[in-house]
Amino acid sequence: MAIKDSILPEFDHEMATTRRVLERVPEDKKDWQPHPKSMTLGRLAQHVATIPHWVIPTINDTELHMNPPGGPAYTPPQFESTAAALAVFDENVRQGRAAIAAAEDQDLMVPWTLRNAGQPIFTLPRVAVLRSFVTNHMIHHRGQLSVYLRLNDVPVPSIYGPSADEMS
Repeated sequence: MAIKDSILPEFDHEMATTRRVLERVPEDKKDWQPHPKSMTLGRLAQHVATIPHWVIPTINDTELHMNPPGGPAYTPPQFESTAAALAVFDENVRQGRAAIAAAEDQDLMVPWTLRNAGQPIFTLPRVAVLRSFVTNHMIHHRGQLSVYLRLNDVPVPSIYGPSADEMS
């Protein structure tokens, strides 16, 4: 079995689940945050919508410089609306899935490095980056987003089984 054949079912499942959470983001609560150090609901939703795009530089490049020395710092995209975040998410998922589907085993074993201000944060094989930095990272923030929804009395969709709002 090719490595991509073990990644794609997980990718498809987690992206579909994440989309259900993103669909619930209330635009009128986009500036809400549970704590001053926390992201706003809108910023968190946009971050979740953006993460699947990271598949592309993971597969196409060997490094990502978040804040390159002498270069522009990373500026996160702004939340405009739930519909816009879903459109970004859907396109990122489409492109990310296509990139994974086109990858060969040897491509997925190439070391990949995340850097900040020129310093390496980590170096892992691309397959590990797809599972940790992309998928697990998105799952982590999706979990935060589901808590934000709960704290704002927005029904939480089923994630890994029924939620208190969707018992079937």
